[in-house]
Amino acid sequence: MVDPQAEERTPPPEAEEDSVGLSKEVVESVQEALGSGDVVLVEELVQPLHPADMADLLESLTPEERELLLKIHKAQLEAEVVSYLDAGLRAEVCRTLGAKKVAQVLNQLDSDDALEIFEDLPEDLEQKILSRVPATIRRLLQEGLTFPEDSAGRLMQREIVVVPQIWTVGETIDYMRSQKRKLPHDFYDRYVVDPRYRPVGKVPLSRVLRNKRPVKIVDIMDSDFYPVPVSMDQEEVAYVFRQYGIVSTPVTDDAGRLVGVVTVDDVVHVIDEEAEEDILKLAGVTETSSIYSDVLQTTRARFIWLLVNLGTAVLASFVIGLFGATIEQQVALAILMPIVASMGGNAGTQTLTVAVRALAMKDLSGAAASRFVSKELLVGLLNGLLFAVITGAVAVFWFGDTLLGGVIAAAMVVNMLVAGLAGTLIPLGLERVGVDPAIASSVFLTTVTDVIGFFAFLGVAALILL
Repeated sequence: MVDPQAEERTPPPEAEEDSVGLSKEVVESVQEALGSGDVVLVEELVQPLHPADMADLLESLTPEERELLLKIHKAQLEAEVVSYLDAGLRAEVCRTLGAKKVAQVLNQLDSDDALEIFEDLPEDLEQKILSRVPATIRRLLQEGLTFPEDSAGRLMQREIVVVPQIWTVGETIDYMRSQKRKLPHDFYDRYVVDPRYRPVGKVPLSRVLRNKRPVKIVDIMDSDFYPVPVSMDQEEVAYVFRQYGIVSTPVTDDAGRLVGVVTVDDVVHVIDEEAEEDILKLAGVTETSSIYSDVLQTTRARFIWLLVNLGTAVLASFVIGLFGATIEQQVALAILMPIVASMGGNAGTQTLTVAVRALAMKDLSGAAASRFVSKELLVGLLNGLLFAVITGAVAVFWFGDTLLGGVIAAAMVVNMLVAGLAGTLIPLGLERVGVDPAIASSVFLTTVTDVIGFFAFLGVAALILL
């Protein structure tokens, strides 16, 4: 039978030869097909998409379009699509899919991806899903939630290739062939354990394939490896990968027994998440904020930070108020004040950004911290002198007052020096007392540069001009 809409149906757009990811044309075509109710065309458009691109498509649609697409494509939806979704959108998508479909998704994924999805779901949906997954998956999910949040235990994959010390290459290969359904979809290393199930070495797959069957595993294994405890923070895990250039590492419990493995693909996500989290914190936005968060949740998350900023602004205004009489007699001071504060704030932010990144990378330890502070002080001094000349000249040209130019030049040097010092010492001090430098550094820095900038500028003006 001929489809009456076949002649009218627009063929799926072809991806450009050099394009990567989801194209705007595909999104628009899917939206048009959904709007016209052309189910066949919708399937033709989404079927070739990679799971990551399918996740991007779902994120690009309106809630109504997303719900309609999920209903159309629910049966064919690949499990990996849910793992690629933004964490803020997963709960909505999982509710649309239903507990039965989500249970099927979790059953098809590796344990680390399944736990990542499961831990973001509302409690009522979690209970419905647990009743529908196999007992082994249920146990792994429940046990995974007992580990600290953002720890190696939450990050690790439980499917792992383990071989005893006494095995040969041949026995290892035979085991992997016979147990292929129980092994991870992809893996890099096989871990060698002692009778107590403690890791004693690892063997890359390439080394197994290159050696003959009678060769003993212990003779070709690497004894130099880097196990991480199950409670280690994921930032520390990422540091281990970056520091030693590894693609996987075993995870051990309190008794030193092997319980899982962290792979480099998960660490890439951790690095991305931690970088995003630090950027958000520097702007006073919590890591739970998302473009999918509702208005009240976003407002509540930002209110506290803005309230703190209001307090620092009041403090800066109080300093200005101390010199109210000076400003009344020299109106030019009010015009030039923002220049000093702004330059100090921007210079301090530059130093602060470098310092927070260096602390995250563990580059500011011991003598390195002292060298960094000295360097930033020198940079602040040199920039202060350069901009003192520029702003002083602008003030003289603008107001025809040489003394006024000298006042703003002196204040610029002072504030740029203070900005360099504060931009280094504030994050170092917060790190020393156990506070995340990315959270509070910018508030303290803004307060210091504003207060010192206003005080230096208006104080010098009161001494020289009046």
